[in-house]
Amino acid sequence: MRKESVVAPGWWDYTTISKDLVADAAKLTIKDLEQLSRPGFKVVIYDTLEDFYLAEALEYIDAWRQSSPDNPCGICGPIGPTEQLPLVARLVNSLGLNLGKLGAQFWGMDEWVENGVAVTTDHPLSFSKCVKQMCFDLMCPELRMPEENMHFPAGDNLAAYSKTFDQFKCKVMQGGQGDVKHWAFNDPVKREGKYADNPPSPEEYLKFGTRIVDLHPMTIMQNARTSGGGNISQVPSCAATVGPVETWKAEKVSIWQAGAHDNPFGQRLTALMIAKNVPDSAVPMSLLAKHPNVQFNYYRHGVGVCEVEMH
Repeated sequence: MRKESVVAPGWWDYTTISKDLVADAAKLTIKDLEQLSRPGFKVVIYDTLEDFYLAEALEYIDAWRQSSPDNPCGICGPIGPTEQLPLVARLVNSLGLNLGKLGAQFWGMDEWVENGVAVTTDHPLSFSKCVKQMCFDLMCPELRMPEENMHFPAGDNLAAYSKTFDQFKCKVMQGGQGDVKHWAFNDPVKREGKYADNPPSPEEYLKFGTRIVDLHPMTIMQNARTSGGGNISQVPSCAATVGPVETWKAEKVSIWQAGAHDNPFGQRLTALMIAKNVPDSAVPMSLLAKHPNVQFNYYRHGVGVCEVEMH
């Protein structure tokens, strides 16, 4: 019987994994992180935030440049981080990249859910509204992709969103890493029913597609902190999220960690678990150990240290 979460006893999360694994992750130095790369998993470290976010923005451009009317493709992008989004628009405008003529595609990876349905752009925390305001609305009108090329897990027809990953090629799926070690809102599951004693096996979890999920308390608290000034009352407790099924249809998964979201320990833990091929659905990001092409991107000065510092 695995131990109980010290954060949310009714849930699975990284506080239920072995103490040895925790200790090994906490000891990793920045040099150790750089040496975790292996075939199928690459660690890249950037020395400046300018380089970090420009590199993230260029993944959008590189993906869209590969698109053509006969072979439309694109990128799936997160809200968190968001700093890359205005840079994407600036690059499109500067390069004169006509996304419509290229047949370029974009997927938003998640959206908040209230009353069983993904929220509309009227919601103050709407992800689709955010990406349009911070990126697509800043592009010259003649260069933007048409609305039908933007795919969001919105409304009540998530199956239609999932189907677009078969209709168009996702060249890269970007993501950040949350406190609970998720990508998108692939959070650990509740500790109930058949998962009362053990979390889903990696094989079980990887069968999850686009769906509506209950959010781990850590995720709700994090989003209140990063997006709502700490006002937890306005953060929904459910979300629609792209699943592992769709993630595995992306040619590459690229995770961006500037140190503004997950903490120094979390940034180390998932990299170690992926590098050493230790997938565990209580640490959802670790399941990317089974994806053939994953890249972790770090800002050197955001990695921090796992030492006692009293504040």
